[in-house]
Amino acid sequence: MKTSLTLLVLCISTLIFAQSKGITGVVFEDANGNGIKESKEKGIAGVVVSDQLHVAVTDTNGAYSLKSTSGFPYVLVSQPTGFSGKFYYPKAEKVNFPLSKTKDQNNFRFIHASDTHVDSLNLPRMARFREMVDSIGVDFVIVTGDLIRDALRVNEETASNYYKMYLQEIKKLKVPVYSSVGNHELFGIERDKSLVSSEHPLYGKGMYRHFLGPDYYSFNYGGIHFVAVDGVDYQNLYYFGGVDSIQLQWLENDLKHLPDETPVVTFNHIPFVSPGFSFQEYDNHIFYGPQLLEQDGKLEHRHIVYNFEDVKKRIGNHPYPLALSGHYHSAQEGQIMGDETRFVQTSAITRPDEFEYNGFKMKSGFTVYEVKEGQIVSSIFTPLDFKSP
Repeated sequence: MKTSLTLLVLCISTLIFAQSKGITGVVFEDANGNGIKESKEKGIAGVVVSDQLHVAVTDTNGAYSLKSTSGFPYVLVSQPTGFSGKFYYPKAEKVNFPLSKTKDQNNFRFIHASDTHVDSLNLPRMARFREMVDSIGVDFVIVTGDLIRDALRVNEETASNYYKMYLQEIKKLKVPVYSSVGNHELFGIERDKSLVSSEHPLYGKGMYRHFLGPDYYSFNYGGIHFVAVDGVDYQNLYYFGGVDSIQLQWLENDLKHLPDETPVVTFNHIPFVSPGFSFQEYDNHIFYGPQLLEQDGKLEHRHIVYNFEDVKKRIGNHPYPLALSGHYHSAQEGQIMGDETRFVQTSAITRPDEFEYNGFKMKSGFTVYEVKEGQIVSSIFTPLDFKSP
């Protein structure tokens, strides 16, 4: 009932907007933390606000006006350097964004984790991960998809419970968590197993958006522009790596207002480049489906984002030091000679702690990055080394 009620509220909000086609509001420094714009609280200029397609930039008073025609249910802000706060709200005619100042961001550390696959059996592993996050001391955590055990092949109640469990777990972390969508977050698309109708209101990415908000977004930290890319798409019963045309247009609009010298770091689940997948055969699997699917008239590997060149085109001449992803459950890195971008997949938080695949030993864990003055100065893979109680 709660899920249906929330969906009804979002639908009503979207209907209201469809009639007005406009959103106004203020992005401001919430000095007293009450979430309300007080007369003495200053607006924040130059902040990008979006409906996941169009963007607007706040004026000197922090005010914006966004003509929205997208069908997405949220309006979101690209969190500016030096501030933190909730970055999205349901669409309405007026949406304000109260943000709080953070500590100096010139030097910071963050964790790239992935494939938590939260379920009851992985809760002890999540507890171990939290302990390590606290002991290492970082400013935020990025989790690149496959957040929950599975939504692909199960009913609404089971999938919803996994989502609720993931939210409970990340709320226990003492630092902000930025999540991105993985293939296991797509609700019900393997209809032969889930028995979910494609007409279900939460079908596909609807459930992710319901629990976690926008499936792609951006934020700024320490002078770096981080972009959560939704690199998972689907056709019929199968997911594949791809970025749709609406998101590509949003990415172009989002980066349009970014200074040319600002570095861009992307993070998504299915990788743009993956050395590990070169060891896999292309045989069809009875349960998991084909390895190759046709995209734009060509057969493409469904576990790689097939149209990365379209993403790269939007990034253009911005420095692009890191492309972070998961999916393979093993830490690995690839780089094209003469190009600065490091394509890095971290390992998985999920079980098992260690296994062997194609002659390589896989370790559960995550990667810690250190950034100084806008430069990534170190990255260290850190095994989870989980010991059963």
